Amino acid sequence: MIRKIFKQMLVAQILSAMTVMICMLVDSIMIGRFLGVDSMTAYGLASPVLLVFAAFGSMLSAGIQVACGKTMGNGDREATNACFSASVVLAVLISAVGMLLVLIFVNPICVLLGAGQPTPDNAVFTLTRDYLRGFILGAPAFIIAQISVPFLQISGNRGRLTAAVVVMTLSDILFDVLNVFVIKWETLGMGLASSLSYVLAVVVGGAYFLKKDCMFKLRLRSVKPRLCGELIGAGVPTVINQLSLVLLVFALNKILLDVGQNAAVAAYSVISTVGNICYCFGAGIASVALLLSSIFYTDEDKSALRELMKTMCRYAIVLDLAVIAVVLLAAPYLVQLFLRDDPGAGAMATLGLRLFSLSLLPCSLNTGLKNYYQGVDRTRFTEAISVMQNFTFTALFAFILSRIWGTTGVWLGFVCGESLTLLIIAAVVWIREKRIVISADAFSMLSKEFGVPEADCLEMSIQSVDEAIAASQRSVEFCAAHGESTKNCMLLALCVEEMVCNIVEHGFTKDRREHSVDLRLLFKGDTRVIRIRDNCVNFDPVNYLELHKTDDPVAHIGIRMVMKTVKSANYVNSLGLNNLTLVL
Repeated sequence: MIRKIFKQMLVAQILSAMTVMICMLVDSIMIGRFLGVDSMTAYGLASPVLLVFAAFGSMLSAGIQVACGKTMGNGDREATNACFSASVVLAVLISAVGMLLVLIFVNPICVLLGAGQPTPDNAVFTLTRDYLRGFILGAPAFIIAQISVPFLQISGNRGRLTAAVVVMTLSDILFDVLNVFVIKWETLGMGLASSLSYVLAVVVGGAYFLKKDCMFKLRLRSVKPRLCGELIGAGVPTVINQLSLVLLVFALNKILLDVGQNAAVAAYSVISTVGNICYCFGAGIASVALLLSSIFYTDEDKSALRELMKTMCRYAIVLDLAVIAVVLLAAPYLVQLFLRDDPGAGAMATLGLRLFSLSLLPCSLNTGLKNYYQGVDRTRFTEAISVMQNFTFTALFAFILSRIWGTTGVWLGFVCGESLTLLIIAAVVWIREKRIVISADAFSMLSKEFGVPEADCLEMSIQSVDEAIAASQRSVEFCAAHGESTKNCMLLALCVEEMVCNIVEHGFTKDRREHSVDLRLLFKGDTRVIRIRDNCVNFDPVNYLELHKTDDPVAHIGIRMVMKTVKSANYVNSLGLNNLTLVL
């Protein structure tokens, strides 16, 4: 089931990440081709402001995934709603303050960005200012769209998420074309086009949060300063990651100006633009890993974390090998989209793009591992990986190798930096394990005391009534092996058979999708826990009995017997899965 949910989440996450990059790619091509060099310069100068807002949005999104992963793992709906409310408040405050600051101080900001002074003959300054004014109006929608992604993933609304990103992409392209050929508002129109596309994405995706059956409820009274601090703190590794990338861009630009002048910087701009799209696959894998690892870690599900590690690495290898093959073959054609009139820079960019593509696989593995470790509370390790991967090693290798091979050495810096980072991660794992080993168990980096010992945990995957009955029998044997009385063994088996058979008989027939039930029996000290997870339609058996109270002793007898038998029952729906925890 973990593989299925990972695949389902991954498609939506990659589309979400790729849409923003494609929109930026379309904007840069339209501006460069139809609005001229001054407009392209203005767009480039304004990009740091866009990156700042993206950094805040990414920080909140990562904080949501970590914090809500923990609350969902605990089945705590109130805490999850509190996280939702706090994130909405933070998003509104950050975007509103940022928007006002840019609108009020737009002239000094343009000067700081390098657009020069606001004189009548300085077209670059005017174009930069106009673009910022157009873009900043959509800043609240931009950040709200970013924080909506994890909530739509948690609620299982991946179809709505996909629809939102498709609408954003198509509308941005349409508005860009209208601006260039009809309205002709130059950079102001390009900024407004982006803003309107973000607003439409929020309208499509945000409609879910207005529905009566939405699992998230906005309750402002639950927003506490401590909770806001926790959300921001959980997203700090993402901010460090973004800052490292900004420092790397500055460092590489300086090195390239030294060894290859303006043509080398232009080539790097092409590599960065294409590379950002290539990164979307690894970023999607890492984002899914962050959310799932937070949930499974809080749930103390060691086997799920191992399976997550395997699945994450498998997808990274397969997808990135395919992307590398495409880039190696298509590099000359991709470069021509940007540098068709500059053969020297084009040849440099083609070689650079091909060498850069070789770094994609270790980059995806590093990013996935980094996010996984963030989800399992190894925050310092996550931050160290970000700095090594995104700045220190890449910049160091680029500087050293550029002294030997010029710009080619800079491109090799990406491969060497990512590879060394991956080797250091492996070295940390091997030192911890006291041996060289490549396994999901070792790279999961879980303590020996984490979770329930394997001898005290029984796990099964069930696809039919026969398998449910067999699982009930295995439960009896498992309990008997732990010295439980015959009565207790039968009670536990009753709970398993009634609940799992009910899911198979009624949940599996609601649609034509493939379904399964994951069952875990846990002996935790004196506590006996049954955890049931299925991918059928939403069904809360606890709330169902409350809504269907009756004096008929036969009605809903299976669920009623189970609820009378257990000490407590907790249900939560997350990631489109039903999760039921029964404590005997």
